[in-house]
Amino acid sequence: MTLIDGHLTGNRNRLPAGAGAGQRSEAFSALFDPTTFRHIERLGIGPGWRCWEVGAGGFSVVSWLAKRVGPTGRVLATDTDISWQTSAARPPVEVRLHDVAADVPPAGGFDLVHARLVLDRVPDRESALRSMIRALRPGGRLLVEEADPALQPLACPDEHGPAEQLANRLRAALIAERGTDLAYGRGLPRLLRAAGLRQVEADAYFPLASPACAALETATIHHSRTSLTSTGLTTEADITDHLANITTQPLDLATAPLISTWGRKP
Repeated sequence: MTLIDGHLTGNRNRLPAGAGAGQRSEAFSALFDPTTFRHIERLGIGPGWRCWEVGAGGFSVVSWLAKRVGPTGRVLATDTDISWQTSAARPPVEVRLHDVAADVPPAGGFDLVHARLVLDRVPDRESALRSMIRALRPGGRLLVEEADPALQPLACPDEHGPAEQLANRLRAALIAERGTDLAYGRGLPRLLRAAGLRQVEADAYFPLASPACAALETATIHHSRTSLTSTGLTTEADITDHLANITTQPLDLATAPLISTWGRKP
């Protein structure tokens, strides 16, 4: 799973089933879609492009891609769970079950392969990255976006009162619960260069004081409440107080930086 904004996620996008999944999905789209779209526009997407959206988890990015590639293009959306698909996809969109780390990459020579908050929750990241690069046509672009909570681990960077201090204690508890690599995002430029991509660049987006940050924080705390209290990382009283603070106080909540890295296949 990915930790971004202190929360555990899945698509950037794919989110665990259960209460709050819809709210988390909406918050992810509100927070990160504009950044993703800006990068893809910069890579030159246009009519006729063939795109693979890895770990799609929903239609916000997929539908945007479909509009850009038009009827002559192709958008393949894959994930290990496509229960989010509530209706049949229409051309140029195809939705398919696929494990990026274990399955043979789809054929077709893609102009763009994109994955957001996917690799961090894949057990074999190296295989997943190789699969995505293998699916690119010569000259095709790869865009990978991952969180880096270690760059900024606080829920409230401006810790000026008890409510902010409590928020930061709970964020630390979420990070401790996760217990995996928190710095994967910053290594993406090196990994893409090592994989043979050219013209590798990256930037970071750090949401702060957005309503979507508060919505995501609330949904995440609800989702992780049982595991946090059962492991003794925090108490029910602290969680109740924090959720109340989100709605009654002007908390400037933050997410972890999202590192976007892109490169071109020779």
